[in-house]
Amino acid sequence: MKNLILLVSIIMVSSSIYGQKENLNKVVAGFPVNYDEADVGAYTLPDVLKMQNGKEVTDAKTWTEKRRPEIVEFFEEHQFGKMPPPPAGLSFAVFDTGTSVFNGKAIRKQVTVYFTKDTSGHKMDLLIYLPTKAQKPSPLLLMASFSANSNEVDDPGVKQGYVWTKEGNKVPASQSRSFGKIDVEPFISAGIGVATVYYGDIEPDFKTGYKYGIRGVYLEPGMKEPARDEWGAISAWAWGLSRAMDYFETDKQIDAKRVALQGTSRLGKTVLWAGAHDERFKLVIASCSGEGGAAISRRDYGENIKHMTDTSRYYYQFAPNWHSYASDFNASPVDAHMLVALMAPRPLLLQTGDTDYWSDPKGEFLAAVAAEPVYELFGKKGPTGPMPAAGEQTYLFNTLGYYMHSGGHGTVPSDWPLFIEYLKKFL
Repeated sequence: MKNLILLVSIIMVSSSIYGQKENLNKVVAGFPVNYDEADVGAYTLPDVLKMQNGKEVTDAKTWTEKRRPEIVEFFEEHQFGKMPPPPAGLSFAVFDTGTSVFNGKAIRKQVTVYFTKDTSGHKMDLLIYLPTKAQKPSPLLLMASFSANSNEVDDPGVKQGYVWTKEGNKVPASQSRSFGKIDVEPFISAGIGVATVYYGDIEPDFKTGYKYGIRGVYLEPGMKEPARDEWGAISAWAWGLSRAMDYFETDKQIDAKRVALQGTSRLGKTVLWAGAHDERFKLVIASCSGEGGAAISRRDYGENIKHMTDTSRYYYQFAPNWHSYASDFNASPVDAHMLVALMAPRPLLLQTGDTDYWSDPKGEFLAAVAAEPVYELFGKKGPTGPMPAAGEQTYLFNTLGYYMHSGGHGTVPSDWPLFIEYLKKFL
């Protein structure tokens, strides 16, 4: 199999955070960072199987019909923010209906998804590759990407896109930083289609991005920014992924019942929330999602809510309400194990790195362990024993899977063949 060279992540803090412990930044945004398990202290997680009225959840039906919707509402109100339904003006323009690529192994499709009736703005481009020899609709992995589609693959036929700079400028993708390219062919050989979308098409990733992105369209008259319980940028990106699913449901060459998501770092948080919120996605691979994703906030290890929601950093990515818990993580009605549990009984793989201390790989493992009882309600398996060492596949192929490579933040080439095997088993 070819070496898979995949984009890893955008890291908005010093790269020294992801190395040896002695070189880690001890203060971020003016707040100390804990990297010592001895300083984690005692904490109590909210009981994922106890409803607000105090009743215990003992069966899958009660979870699905009562407890799950309750938890979704908590995350909407307190962490990610409420997002609007599909827009009335949603439309699709398929401008590449099926071009033979990669020596005839795949067909390429390109689609513009318009979020509003005014097609001059608020749109995203989907790039899709499907197996040429497929005899029936193909399963698909949709990757949330940090750069324009034309930067993501080695294919000169892809429409040249634009990217947003940190300074708030929109520039041709050819002038932007490269994060690596997706090797599509191993997925195609496995019978799995690949799609990618640039998250900046949905909304730019900076503090005032809502002025240019989809959240600005939904501001109430007189409002200058989203309300305390309304969507942050992560919810906006997740909303955009659901609009991609809206398109997949119209494409007869795609099996819309077998669509998976993958994203890394803040896009790991995004795909986790997208899959939790939109049950049409069958499977999620969340890579190094860390704080605000799969890592337990109450551990206060590595990045915490205070670092994450500081106005100098990523306040804009969440509902403003989440900043309310910056001084008392235990006061939050939600934590990562509840977010992980929202995927049940659908397959979820949490991938991380053993030296990604900032994102707390142990915190992600403990979240999976705490969410496992929900998967048990459906007769599915998750982690139940000790945390595996880097490279061990002890829990990799559980429905609720966990895998930690040797290394830091993001993905490494050796992760991707494992992802393909996970997709082959569960998608």
